[in-house]
Amino acid sequence: MINRRAVLAGSGALAGIALIPCALAQSQYPVRPIRLVIPFAPGGLIDAIGRQWAHAVKALLGPVFVENQAGGGGSIGAAAIARAEPDGYSLLLGGGSMLIRPASDAQSTLTDFAPISILVVAAFSIAVNPSVPAQNLTELVQYAKANPGKLSYGSTGAGTFSHLAGELFKSLTGLNDVVHVPYKGGAPAISDLISGQIPMALSAVTGQMLDLHRSGKVRILAVATPARLVAAPDIPTAVEQGLPGMIVQNFSGLFAPSGTPIAIVDQISEATRAAMANAEFREKLIASGFEPCSDSSPEAARRFVEDEIDRWRPVIKAIGLKLDPKT
Repeated sequence: MINRRAVLAGSGALAGIALIPCALAQSQYPVRPIRLVIPFAPGGLIDAIGRQWAHAVKALLGPVFVENQAGGGGSIGAAAIARAEPDGYSLLLGGGSMLIRPASDAQSTLTDFAPISILVVAAFSIAVNPSVPAQNLTELVQYAKANPGKLSYGSTGAGTFSHLAGELFKSLTGLNDVVHVPYKGGAPAISDLISGQIPMALSAVTGQMLDLHRSGKVRILAVATPARLVAAPDIPTAVEQGLPGMIVQNFSGLFAPSGTPIAIVDQISEATRAAMANAEFREKLIASGFEPCSDSSPEAARRFVEDEIDRWRPVIKAIGLKLDPKT
């Protein structure tokens, strides 16, 4: 007679043996190079962050090769990682554009991704051409009200973070007649701001923007952050100038496909934390206008993104932003 207990014990042992390769593979992670997808063109600031991160974690995670997949405001590269095998070998350096779709279709979480770490936060600024007779936000609002329909602002494109920042500014100040001028990227918008083709722009605070401000080619009236920037302590915040709701902070963070094992996510997060503690790495980020996030866990990253989605949902609803379901 077959001993039923022996059969069950044997099957349990076989199941345990079958799990060994999977557990072993996870414990040995990583055993091959990691792919980091940056959903923007090479040469930009986000690209620079990704490449610096790849270099900084090499000692802990091994080789990381960067792959740029630009297009669709970041959606093409993000979609590639969402469809990738959730094994820790395909990662995304995602940003604020990841908030747009969830906030526009009433989702509460980024269901396609496992947040790993927020690397940096990039402040946005309210900048004007020097010909605009305003030295602060109060004077800007007074000028706009005295000259209805005359003020316009440039953004990096319809539906982008700078567009949302402009619409938030309009809603908080009641300047509903300020015209939105969308561009195909930040460079042409800033070029037209310098030349006076547009009087105002909502732009990310970068090293270049700070240089333009200090040289007098543009005038940054405020930064849209809770506190003044380390890189520009002389520039007041919008909060200080009477707009407590004017907080606009884009971000760059690491994401893995949903379903990536927690142990692997935690391992990448720990390696990132070690990299962000490097003084040279942090100084480079600060010089570029970023605020480094040195202690961002996967849980903190998820809370950050979900809170931002909830915060931007009313703005997106107010402007009636509709997205192509194919993107």
